[in-house]
Amino acid sequence: MKEILYERLIQYILENQDRFYRVAYSYTRHQEDALDVVQSAVCKALEAHKGIKNEEAIRTWFYRILINECLTVIKKRKRLLLTDDTLKQEEVYYEKGYEQDNDMEMEKELDRLEPDVQGIIRLRFFEELSLKEISCITGLNLNTVKTKLYRGLKQLKVNIQEADL
Repeated sequence: MKEILYERLIQYILENQDRFYRVAYSYTRHQEDALDVVQSAVCKALEAHKGIKNEEAIRTWFYRILINECLTVIKKRKRLLLTDDTLKQEEVYYEKGYEQDNDMEMEKELDRLEPDVQGIIRLRFFEELSLKEISCITGLNLNTVKTKLYRGLKQLKVNIQEADL
């Protein structure tokens, strides 16, 4: 049984590696960090594959690992920037084909939202996850996820309308 789940996990990782990179990149905004996050998440998932209870849980289980890795990298980067005065702001790398001019405006407005709201919106609309899956990934109550999503969408709408004026 565990061997079958392990094989399914490997298959899932191989089939969705581009999606994982896209999620990691949307959090970290740096190509190298995103690649490191995906690699680290894959390694952790493969090491902890025995924790998978059933095949249906692979998706949310892996996304939770991936997002936790993203948040860890972001925290480390903030700590590094705060403790080393000689570091300059790293130039942002934009992945070709990932962002276009219109998407850049949306990303800018999305970046103005709170980080947890950003994550929920990205998972819902960019990764097409259900609210229940997002709840499992983030560890938040389903109603909290709904509230943050709709509040974030409302704020995003207001921000976009203000930008158009």
